[in-house]
Amino acid sequence: MKFKKLLAVLMAAILVISLAACSKADDNSIDTTEKTKLTVCLDWTPNTNHTGMFVALDKGYYDEAGLDVEIVQPPENTGAVQVCASGQAQFAVECQDTLAPVFTSDTPLGVTSVAALLQHNTSGIMSKAGEGMDRPKGLTGKTYLTWDAPVEQAMMKNVINGDGGDWDKVNLIPNVVTDEAQDVNNNPDHAIWVFYAWGGINAKVNNVDVDYFYFKDINETFDYYTPVLIGNNDFLADNPETAKAFLSATKKGYEYAIENPEEAADILIKSDETGSLVGSEKLVYESQKWIAEQYIADAEKWGYIDPQRWDRFYAWLWDNKLVEKELPAGTGFTNDYLE
Repeated sequence: MKFKKLLAVLMAAILVISLAACSKADDNSIDTTEKTKLTVCLDWTPNTNHTGMFVALDKGYYDEAGLDVEIVQPPENTGAVQVCASGQAQFAVECQDTLAPVFTSDTPLGVTSVAALLQHNTSGIMSKAGEGMDRPKGLTGKTYLTWDAPVEQAMMKNVINGDGGDWDKVNLIPNVVTDEAQDVNNNPDHAIWVFYAWGGINAKVNNVDVDYFYFKDINETFDYYTPVLIGNNDFLADNPETAKAFLSATKKGYEYAIENPEEAADILIKSDETGSLVGSEKLVYESQKWIAEQYIADAEKWGYIDPQRWDRFYAWLWDNKLVEKELPAGTGFTNDYLE
């Protein structure tokens, strides 16, 4: 009888030790699971275009997908597209218009657009309210602050002349301003190209009354994609499932930002390591509320790129001799990695 009791005790002890060992092994396997490292290069300092990625990082969506994601700035004098094409980053933020020369070059860079961060082009022309520049033809005889970019000026000529104005009678000066709202408020004859989520909202936050028109409302061809996420072609070809996992987690981040704009703004502000958002907290909150409705807008899902809209803009560039060669339909983008 005593022997049976002793045997039972020994068996129980062995069972406990065995279970503990298994538990420890399980814990170790979780802790030592190696995550896939990915780098995302932004096009600019952190802003509300990028919020969904910072939310995905903060909420652990990338971690849950087995990804160790780092978000970085492009080095000085180097664009995000070059960083991505070189393989220093697997993904980067760019714009469809600035990608055109990348695809039409004699030595095109190996990148592809894989998701739209915003569904529509929210850029347009801002001017002081009541100065007659609420539509393109009103810029005739006024002053436009330009970057001297061929595509930029061709678009301006198109909308102004198409509205009955005269591009040749627009005074051009270099765009070197850092606060567009202050500039148009101080210079009533000035008109400046801004992205509404930042430049337009900044005017609102600072109580500057402005007029504004969107390029997409004047000519549907100009409803191109800006900004987009691009991926390194070699990485995409070799790691399709990882690319899908990254975009799925990123999608969750943007969807969370849509439903929780104030918290998303908090996350963006605390995640900014550049210091560029210090003092602009009110702008960030207001911008986040506005842009939350632009991430998906009327699209069927986050990230989707409409082939017709994409191709239409590149066809316009070719027709207006703004690129070196004609791009075949479907060049430079894919929806294949989206859920």
